[in-house]
Amino acid sequence: MNSKQTVETILSHRSIRKFTNQPISEEVFNTLIDSGRRASSSNHLQAVSIVRVTDPKIRQGIKEASGMTYVEECAEFLVFCIDFQKHHQLNPDAQLDWAEVTIIGAVDAGIMAQNVLLAAESLDLGGVYIGALRNNIEQVSELLQLPEYCAPLVGLCLGYPDQDPGLKPRVPKELMLYENSYPELDKTAVDSYNKELFDYYEKRSGKGLHWQDGIKKALEQPVRPNVLPYLQKQGLLKR
Repeated sequence: MNSKQTVETILSHRSIRKFTNQPISEEVFNTLIDSGRRASSSNHLQAVSIVRVTDPKIRQGIKEASGMTYVEECAEFLVFCIDFQKHHQLNPDAQLDWAEVTIIGAVDAGIMAQNVLLAAESLDLGGVYIGALRNNIEQVSELLQLPEYCAPLVGLCLGYPDQDPGLKPRVPKELMLYENSYPELDKTAVDSYNKELFDYYEKRSGKGLHWQDGIKKALEQPVRPNVLPYLQKQGLLKR
Protein backbone atom coordinates (compact mmCIF):
# COMPACT_ATOMS: atom_id res chain seq x y z
CA MET A 1 0.00 0.00 0.00
CA ASN A 2 1.83 3.10 -1.25
CA SER A 3 1.20 6.43 0.46
CA LYS A 4 2.42 9.97 -0.08
CA GLN A 5 4.85 11.64 2.28
CA THR A 6 3.29 13.16 5.41
CA VAL A 7 4.20 16.83 4.85
CA GLU A 8 3.27 16.62 1.16
CA THR A 9 -0.12 15.23 2.15
CA ILE A 10 -0.75 17.93 4.75
CA LEU A 11 0.24 20.82 2.50
CA SER A 12 -1.90 19.60 -0.41
CA HIS A 13 -5.16 19.29 1.55
CA ARG A 14 -8.36 20.33 -0.23
CA SER A 15 -11.92 19.50 0.72
CA ILE A 16 -13.41 17.11 -1.83
CA ARG A 17 -17.16 17.25 -2.43
CA LYS A 18 -17.51 15.17 -5.60
CA PHE A 19 -16.59 11.49 -5.67
CA THR A 20 -16.33 8.69 -8.21
CA ASN A 21 -18.30 5.47 -7.80
CA GLN A 22 -15.15 3.54 -6.86
CA PRO A 23 -15.54 1.83 -3.47
CA ILE A 24 -12.91 1.89 -0.76
CA SER A 25 -11.50 -1.57 -0.15
CA GLU A 26 -11.79 -3.09 3.31
CA GLU A 27 -8.00 -3.19 3.52
CA VAL A 28 -7.75 0.55 2.93
CA PHE A 29 -10.73 1.27 5.19
CA ASN A 30 -9.21 -0.70 8.06
CA THR A 31 -5.93 1.17 7.57
CA LEU A 32 -7.81 4.46 7.93
CA ILE A 33 -9.50 3.33 11.14
CA ASP A 34 -6.21 2.04 12.55
CA SER A 35 -4.68 5.44 11.74
CA GLY A 36 -7.46 7.04 13.75
CA ARG A 37 -6.98 4.63 16.64
CA ARG A 38 -3.33 5.69 16.95
CA ALA A 39 -4.32 9.32 17.57
CA SER A 40 -3.21 11.11 20.74
CA SER A 41 -5.72 11.05 23.61
CA SER A 42 -5.96 13.04 26.84
CA ASN A 43 -5.14 10.79 29.83
CA HIS A 44 -5.50 7.88 27.40
CA LEU A 45 -9.27 8.12 27.93
CA GLN A 46 -9.85 7.50 24.19
CA ALA A 47 -13.23 9.20 24.50
CA VAL A 48 -14.25 8.71 20.86
CA SER A 49 -16.45 6.35 18.90
CA ILE A 50 -16.84 6.23 15.13
CA VAL A 51 -20.13 5.23 13.53
CA ARG A 52 -19.68 3.89 10.00
CA VAL A 53 -22.95 4.68 8.23
CA THR A 54 -23.73 2.15 5.50
CA ASP A 55 -27.54 2.11 5.72
CA PRO A 56 -28.91 4.25 2.86
CA LYS A 57 -31.91 5.32 4.96
CA ILE A 58 -29.68 6.62 7.76
CA ARG A 59 -27.48 8.40 5.24
CA GLN A 60 -30.55 10.01 3.74
CA GLY A 61 -31.68 11.12 7.19
CA ILE A 62 -28.29 12.67 7.94
CA LYS A 63 -28.29 14.35 4.53
CA GLU A 64 -31.67 15.89 5.36
CA ALA A 65 -30.49 16.91 8.85
CA SER A 66 -27.30 18.52 7.54
CA GLY A 67 -28.37 19.70 4.09
CA MET A 68 -25.20 18.16 2.61
CA THR A 69 -25.80 15.96 -0.45
CA TYR A 70 -22.30 14.44 -0.35
CA VAL A 71 -23.38 12.33 2.65
CA GLU A 72 -25.27 10.08 0.23
CA GLU A 73 -22.76 10.29 -2.62
CA CYS A 74 -19.45 9.35 -0.93
CA ALA A 75 -18.04 5.84 -0.70
CA GLU A 76 -17.81 5.96 3.11
CA PHE A 77 -19.48 8.21 5.66
CA LEU A 78 -18.19 8.28 9.22
CA VAL A 79 -19.54 10.11 12.27
CA PHE A 80 -17.02 10.90 15.00
CA CYS A 81 -18.67 11.01 18.41
CA ILE A 82 -17.65 12.31 21.80
CA ASP A 83 -18.17 9.11 23.77
CA PHE A 84 -18.09 8.68 27.54
CA GLN A 85 -20.79 6.00 27.67
CA LYS A 86 -18.14 3.27 27.96
CA HIS A 87 -16.47 5.20 30.76
CA HIS A 88 -19.82 5.52 32.55
CA GLN A 89 -20.39 1.77 32.36
CA LEU A 90 -16.88 1.00 33.60
CA ASN A 91 -17.04 3.63 36.37
CA PRO A 92 -20.58 4.80 37.26
CA ASP A 93 -19.09 7.35 39.68
CA ALA A 94 -17.21 9.17 36.91
CA GLN A 95 -18.13 12.88 36.87
CA LEU A 96 -18.87 13.27 33.18
CA ASP A 97 -20.92 16.47 33.23
CA TRP A 98 -18.00 18.91 33.65
CA ALA A 99 -17.22 21.28 30.75
CA GLU A 100 -13.61 20.05 30.74
CA VAL A 101 -14.77 16.48 30.11
CA THR A 102 -16.71 17.54 27.01
CA ILE A 103 -13.68 19.53 25.80
CA ILE A 104 -11.51 16.43 26.24
CA GLY A 105 -13.93 14.38 24.16
CA ALA A 106 -14.16 17.04 21.45
CA VAL A 107 -10.37 17.41 21.22
CA ASP A 108 -9.86 13.63 21.12
CA ALA A 109 -12.51 13.27 18.40
CA GLY A 110 -11.03 16.11 16.33
CA ILE A 111 -7.53 14.67 16.49
CA MET A 112 -8.80 11.22 15.52
CA ALA A 113 -10.85 12.58 12.63
CA GLN A 114 -7.82 14.46 11.30
CA ASN A 115 -5.69 11.32 11.53
CA VAL A 116 -8.26 9.44 9.44
CA LEU A 117 -8.49 12.16 6.78
CA LEU A 118 -4.71 12.58 6.52
CA ALA A 119 -4.28 8.85 6.10
CA ALA A 120 -7.01 8.85 3.45
CA GLU A 121 -5.44 11.73 1.53
CA SER A 122 -2.04 10.05 1.63
CA LEU A 123 -3.67 7.10 -0.17
CA ASP A 124 -5.15 9.34 -2.91
CA LEU A 125 -8.60 9.49 -1.35
CA GLY A 126 -10.39 12.74 -0.65
CA GLY A 127 -12.85 13.89 1.95
CA VAL A 128 -14.84 16.68 3.52
CA TYR A 129 -15.94 17.20 7.11
CA ILE A 130 -19.65 17.64 7.83
CA GLY A 131 -20.02 19.91 10.83
CA ALA A 132 -23.49 20.76 9.56
CA LEU A 133 -24.86 17.57 11.09
CA ARG A 134 -24.98 19.67 14.29
CA ASN A 135 -27.67 21.80 12.62
CA ASN A 136 -30.04 19.08 13.78
CA ILE A 137 -27.83 17.29 16.28
CA GLU A 138 -30.64 15.55 18.15
CA GLN A 139 -32.10 14.17 14.93
CA VAL A 140 -28.69 12.75 13.98
CA SER A 141 -28.28 11.33 17.48
CA GLU A 142 -31.62 9.54 17.19
CA LEU A 143 -30.77 8.19 13.74
CA LEU A 144 -27.55 6.70 15.14
CA GLN A 145 -29.25 5.58 18.39
CA LEU A 146 -26.59 7.25 20.51
CA PRO A 147 -26.85 6.60 24.27
CA GLU A 148 -26.36 8.98 27.18
CA TYR A 149 -22.86 10.53 27.47
CA CYS A 150 -22.35 10.15 23.70
CA ALA A 151 -22.83 12.91 21.11
CA PRO A 152 -22.05 13.33 17.39
CA LEU A 153 -19.31 15.90 16.80
CA VAL A 154 -18.53 15.81 13.08
CA GLY A 155 -19.11 13.68 10.00
CA LEU A 156 -16.55 12.77 7.36
CA CYS A 157 -17.29 11.93 3.72
CA LEU A 158 -14.59 9.82 2.08
CA GLY A 159 -14.08 8.57 -1.46
CA TYR A 160 -11.99 8.82 -4.60
CA PRO A 161 -12.03 12.43 -5.87
CA ASP A 162 -14.00 13.39 -8.95
CA GLN A 163 -12.78 16.99 -8.87
CA ASP A 164 -9.50 18.84 -8.55
CA PRO A 165 -10.13 22.10 -6.63
CA GLY A 166 -7.41 24.60 -5.89
CA LEU A 167 -5.92 25.19 -2.47
CA LYS A 168 -8.03 27.57 -0.37
CA PRO A 169 -5.87 30.36 1.11
CA ARG A 170 -5.29 30.21 4.86
CA VAL A 171 -4.65 33.15 7.16
CA PRO A 172 -0.98 34.20 6.97
CA LYS A 173 1.37 33.40 9.82
CA GLU A 174 1.22 37.06 10.91
CA LEU A 175 -2.41 36.48 11.96
CA MET A 176 -2.00 33.22 13.85
CA LEU A 177 1.61 32.64 14.95
CA TYR A 178 2.65 34.85 17.85
CA GLU A 179 5.66 34.85 20.14
CA ASN A 180 5.23 35.06 23.91
CA SER A 181 2.12 37.28 23.89
CA TYR A 182 -0.93 38.24 21.87
CA PRO A 183 -0.25 41.31 19.65
CA GLU A 184 -2.42 44.04 18.14
CA LEU A 185 -4.32 42.91 15.05
CA ASP A 186 -2.16 43.37 11.95
CA LYS A 187 -4.59 45.27 9.69
CA THR A 188 -2.15 45.18 6.76
CA ALA A 189 -2.02 41.38 6.94
CA VAL A 190 -5.84 41.27 7.16
CA ASP A 191 -6.19 43.45 4.05
CA SER A 192 -3.72 41.31 2.13
CA TYR A 193 -5.49 38.11 3.14
CA ASN A 194 -8.89 39.59 2.27
CA LYS A 195 -7.69 40.27 -1.27
CA GLU A 196 -6.16 36.81 -1.65
CA LEU A 197 -9.31 35.08 -0.42
CA PHE A 198 -11.58 37.35 -2.49
CA ASP A 199 -9.65 36.44 -5.65
CA TYR A 200 -9.84 32.73 -4.77
CA TYR A 201 -13.63 32.78 -4.33
CA GLU A 202 -14.13 34.91 -7.44
CA LYS A 203 -12.19 32.39 -9.50
CA ARG A 204 -13.99 29.44 -7.89
CA SER A 205 -17.57 30.67 -7.99
CA GLY A 206 -17.60 34.04 -9.71
CA LYS A 207 -18.48 35.74 -6.44
CA GLY A 208 -15.70 37.22 -4.33
CA LEU A 209 -15.84 36.96 -0.55
CA HIS A 210 -13.68 38.66 2.08
CA TRP A 211 -12.69 36.93 5.31
CA GLN A 212 -14.82 39.37 7.32
CA ASP A 213 -17.82 38.45 5.16
CA GLY A 214 -17.44 34.83 6.22
CA ILE A 215 -17.03 35.82 9.86
CA LYS A 216 -20.20 37.93 9.69
CA LYS A 217 -22.18 35.14 8.04
CA ALA A 218 -21.09 32.55 10.59
CA LEU A 219 -21.05 34.51 13.82
CA GLU A 220 -23.44 37.51 13.66
CA GLN A 221 -26.38 35.36 14.72
CA PRO A 222 -27.19 32.62 17.23
CA VAL A 223 -24.80 29.73 16.52
CA ARG A 224 -26.65 26.41 16.78
CA PRO A 225 -28.43 27.21 20.06
CA ASN A 226 -29.80 23.66 20.02
CA VAL A 227 -26.37 22.16 20.77
CA LEU A 228 -26.04 23.12 24.46
CA PRO A 229 -29.44 21.75 25.59
CA TYR A 230 -28.80 18.58 23.58
CA LEU A 231 -25.40 18.02 25.19
CA GLN A 232 -26.89 18.63 28.65
CA LYS A 233 -29.66 16.15 27.85
CA GLN A 234 -26.92 13.63 27.02
CA GLY A 235 -25.39 14.19 30.46
CA LEU A 236 -22.58 16.46 29.27
CA LEU A 237 -21.55 20.11 29.74
CA LYS A 238 -23.68 20.84 32.81
CA ARG A 239 -21.06 22.61 34.95
